[in-house]
Amino acid sequence: MDLKDFCFNRDLILKKALKLNSSSRLCFQDKAFTHGAVSFLILPHKNKTKPYYLVLIKRTHRKEDKHSGEMSFPGGKFEKEKDNDYLDTALRETEEELGIPREKIKILGALNDHITPKFFIITPIIAYINYDQPMIKQESEVREIVKIPITFFANKRNYKERQYHLGENKIAVGKYVYRPSNDKKYTIFGATSHIIVSFLQRIYDLQLMKPGYRRLDCDDLNKKNESKINSSYP
Repeated sequence: MDLKDFCFNRDLILKKALKLNSSSRLCFQDKAFTHGAVSFLILPHKNKTKPYYLVLIKRTHRKEDKHSGEMSFPGGKFEKEKDNDYLDTALRETEEELGIPREKIKILGALNDHITPKFFIITPIIAYINYDQPMIKQESEVREIVKIPITFFANKRNYKERQYHLGENKIAVGKYVYRPSNDKKYTIFGATSHIIVSFLQRIYDLQLMKPGYRRLDCDDLNKKNESKINSSYP
């Protein structure tokens, strides 16, 4: 794909993104999991003819944080005392972690829920902010705000993948290593890398995973639960 294909195109993303409450969006509910949401946050380039950035955070090291020190999108767990839905969660956490007022965050849609081995269900909310929007990190939770060009993630040479078999399933787990300078290195893996890969596939029809391989998703757990229910009937 050409670099110009990754200039910020609000209408394209709106058209191809899923609606949060759409019946076609894969989601999963289970009391054994912690449910949360993240802002898949887009920062347009000041020059409209140049590709946009994704805004990620490097988390501080904290014992109580299961994702301590990792690269992630701004977000956190759903809190029923504060949030009406997962959109509220994403907006609240982004405002807390990056200091961006929720009215400055413009929603474009959502992606399928993502499940993690640490028993989290993550709802990604696709959003963007103006190129000149100030960001102030929350010192207790955010070590660094990192802006990475979308073209870095779209370049197949930057995507590294490990494949394995799980029963009859061919599973792929990918990661990125971003080096903006000699003394800086950011490893993006797990849920964060998979959400980015899913975004690129949905919006740009860009397939990064090896053909025939996939990540486990909500449908796998939904089918597993259905199988348990059916097997319990006499």
